Amino acid sequence: MVVGSAFASRAMSGEPVAFGNVSARSAAEIYAKSCASCHGRDGRAKTFKGKLKHARNLADAEWQSHVSDERIFNAIMNGKGKMPAYGKKVAEQEIDSLVGYVRALRK
Repeated sequence: MVVGSAFASRAMSGEPVAFGNVSARSAAEIYAKSCASCHGRDGRAKTFKGKLKHARNLADAEWQSHVSDERIFNAIMNGKGKMPAYGKKVAEQEIDSLVGYVRALRK
């Protein structure tokens, strides 16, 4: 199982993930370009494409409380179900920042 360096460090130290030089704006841009067409701008997956592919509602508080950062990271990196893998398209540091962005979508 591939895990980003920030998550490997966190697992050992218990410290929160540091997003390095990738800004929140960068995460928003990546999300808008690569994720919003299925998950929607608000993360609720109410887009036509999202409904067609049964995309995850990323804003769901119950799901957010049960899923780990590592699992979100791995889903982005390796894909899951109909969701494509982004590990070869997006840097690990950017995926780390996307995990934080997904967490911020919680309603």
